[in-house]
Formats: sequence, structure tokens, C-alpha cells
Amino acid sequence: MNTEYNIYPLGDSGIVVSFGEVIHPAIHTKVQQFIATLEANRFEGIIEYVPAFTTVTIYYKPSNFANRVGKTPYEIVKNKVEALLQLLKTEGESTSRIVEIPVCYGDEFGPDLDYVANYHQLTEEEIIKIHSSEDYLVYMIGFAPGFPYLGGMNKRLATPRKGNPQAAIPKGSVGIAGEQTGIYPLETPGGWQIIGRTPLSLFKPLDQKPVLLKAGDCIRFIPITKEEYVAQKEGDHEY
Repeated sequence: MNTEYNIYPLGDSGIVVSFGEVIHPAIHTKVQQFIATLEANRFEGIIEYVPAFTTVTIYYKPSNFANRVGKTPYEIVKNKVEALLQLLKTEGESTSRIVEIPVCYGDEFGPDLDYVANYHQLTEEEIIKIHSSEDYLVYMIGFAPGFPYLGGMNKRLATPRKGNPQAAIPKGSVGIAGEQTGIYPLETPGGWQIIGRTPLSLFKPLDQKPVLLKAGDCIRFIPITKEEYVAQKEGDHEY
């Protein structure tokens, strides 16, 4: 694996490791491998790290690296990060966990499915088939607790956001915005075209593991009926 990277400071207590400039599965693999290496070799002074599409940002306590002759805290942390980068795997790809997400498409659960179908001059059934025929890579979690940023949507489904965002998108809604698709883990305002809804809870704050998905997961949307939605919704304990 090509281990090219750039390192640069972020303020006086952060350091950024960049593995590229474009969103791509190969770069995502590098990000995930670096995170695993960092977790296995975490050094004192790290506050937290934040992965993104192409970067990992590490926040640290400068006081832990002060009073070192001839070097600044940033230079010391940079040396440690460079040493960790040398430990990255040179072969193989990360193994993704496959998570199936049941979705009831259309009607009250997907009020914008007809708009998306008309926009592309396809039937609603064709939109559902295309949307549920892809595997989607979770690049990162953000915006709201448990919200997955997904890659892999067929460009045939790319649809502009709504001109006037809605005040409240129901929890579990599956939508399309531009070339992205995603799932709303909470009821929030939004302007995505809503084509369906999942009965699964992506965020349960009182669970030991409150977030269902994580970066590196591979998700598949599984079409279900209204009856199946109701049955699965009743079986998914919420808070």
C-alpha cells in the first residue's frame, strides 16, 4: 500500500495527517489502518483523534511535551506520529463489517420518492431497485450522533436538495442529496429528498454502544413492506 501522507499543525494543540485530497475507498482504508495503529500504540498526551474522509486530526496536551530541549511540543508529537505511520500494514485491505438496513420505501415513509423518480424519468420501483442494489461504505460519522456519511451511491440517482428545507425530518428517514445518500438518526431539520425510512435506531444514547454504525462499515439497504416495518419497529427498543 502506498503510504504517502502529509502532516501539518492545527493550532497549538493539534496535528493533522492527510492521506490524500479525494474521497476514495483506498484512502479511507489508509485512514482506518492509521486509526487502528494509533489505538494499539496510543501515547501519553493524546486528548482525542477525529477521523474524516481523507484525514485524521489528533488533539494533544502541549504541556505533556514541554521543556524538551531543542524541540517544540508539535515537533515531538510529529515524530511520534511519523513512527506510527511506519507501522501501517503494507499489504491487504481492511475488512468491512456488513450491516443490513431495512427500509420501507415510498408513501408516508418516503414522500419524495415520486419526485426522485420523475426527476430521473424512472419508475419508483426502478429507483428502489437501484438504491438497494449498491453496497455503501461508511466514511465517517458526524453532523448528528450516529449520522453516517456514505459513499457508493449510483450516480443515476443523484438528485438536488430541496429548495426549502423541512423543519423536521423524521428519525430513520433515508434520503438523497446530490450524489450522496444517508440516514437521519434523529429528528432534525433537513433538505434531503426522503425516499424511505428504516425501523432501526441508529442512535441509542443509553446503550453501552450508543451508535449502530461506525466508519469502515459496509451497509446494504433491504426493501421491506409496511407490515414488516411496523413489526421491526416494535421490536427495536428505543429511548
